[in-house]
Amino acid sequence: MNDLANDTEPTGADLLDTLRDSLTRYVVLPTPEYADAVTLWIAASHAQPAWAHAPRMVIRGPEKRCGKSRLLDVVEATCHNPFITVNSSSAAVYRSITDDPPTMLVDEADTIFGPKADGNEDLRGLLNAGHQRNRPAKRYDAATNKVESIPTFAMAALAGIGAMPDTIEDRAVVVHMRRRGPGEKAAPYRHRRDRPALRALAVQLNTWLRGALEILESMEPEMPVEDRAADTWEPLVAVADFAGGEWPNRARTAVVALTEEASKDGNTSERVRLLLDCRKALSNEMALSTAVLIERLKADPEATWRTYGPNGLTANKMGALLREFDIRSANVRFLDGTQLKGYQKSDFIDAWARYCPPEGPDDDQAQTGPRDGSSRPTDTSRPSLTSIGTAGTAGTVTPLSHATGGAA
Repeated sequence: MNDLANDTEPTGADLLDTLRDSLTRYVVLPTPEYADAVTLWIAASHAQPAWAHAPRMVIRGPEKRCGKSRLLDVVEATCHNPFITVNSSSAAVYRSITDDPPTMLVDEADTIFGPKADGNEDLRGLLNAGHQRNRPAKRYDAATNKVESIPTFAMAALAGIGAMPDTIEDRAVVVHMRRRGPGEKAAPYRHRRDRPALRALAVQLNTWLRGALEILESMEPEMPVEDRAADTWEPLVAVADFAGGEWPNRARTAVVALTEEASKDGNTSERVRLLLDCRKALSNEMALSTAVLIERLKADPEATWRTYGPNGLTANKMGALLREFDIRSANVRFLDGTQLKGYQKSDFIDAWARYCPPEGPDDDQAQTGPRDGSSRPTDTSRPSLTSIGTAGTAGTVTPLSHATGGAA
């Protein structure tokens, strides 16, 4: 651990180095990028009044004894004003959030989000809404006959087994924990013995960052990601840029590594999962009957469509999921003369480009007709009957191959 007890005033980079050393002393993290991300998240908690977004941190593992609670112990000892929400009522949590919010910590988060969770709707709503500033909860006070606004903005770290809901992980730095392997060592953490030194470090972090809230609030760091990911990671990158040294580069390396890991995580919505699986099923086809498409979806042993409901995925269920993307079945006439309800590959192109990662270098360039410069085809009309093997009418395409199936 770096020694800051000397006559020289530590720099911001020194404080982050010491925090990282303290973290990795007690916790074994999968990669250096995870250690950098957790370090910056802890530091950012000390400057919450400066941020427009309050990033969550999800600490998850596949099983017990993966170090989740130990990591939460170190976060509790080093973050700003820790507030443990286990066994806390929703009213107590709401009333504890002010303009200078605490850092909320939740262990065993399945008590809030898991299948057996009950009675925590208010707390779930708080954790969802509190990612962005100016999203207060509204409550009616009968005593004063007034509607009051209760702040929800606060950084939060949640530890548990398995994935958290999409609404949480999409706003979070997700830390994948695992059991220590042979040769991986961590110092034992004792609350009474070790916490005081970590709290002293927290005081130093707080002094450093609280003296620069106006500077931090005005910073607009260059981000390697966009949209919600940028909102979530911006406070961490701002702290790194303010600290200087190697931390700006390390922060951005961590952003890229952890967001790429999250994109591979498979924790996508069932609608996007269906889009991805339809892309696989239609990879060598220009159209499939509904029955054949469902058959191919159910044939994938790693997909959930065989067990999607009592009878697996049905035409009605699939239609309802795809309808959200403006994809609908239509009458298709195949080469053998059969006319069946089915789906055309061309109708998926826009949704694949918007919601799915590219499958290959040419996938996002696939087009079935002229474009107007946007990602949507210029002609979205489609006749009720498309004939495969004959020249298409206006607004349709002539598929190159076909597959038939029973009527849907």
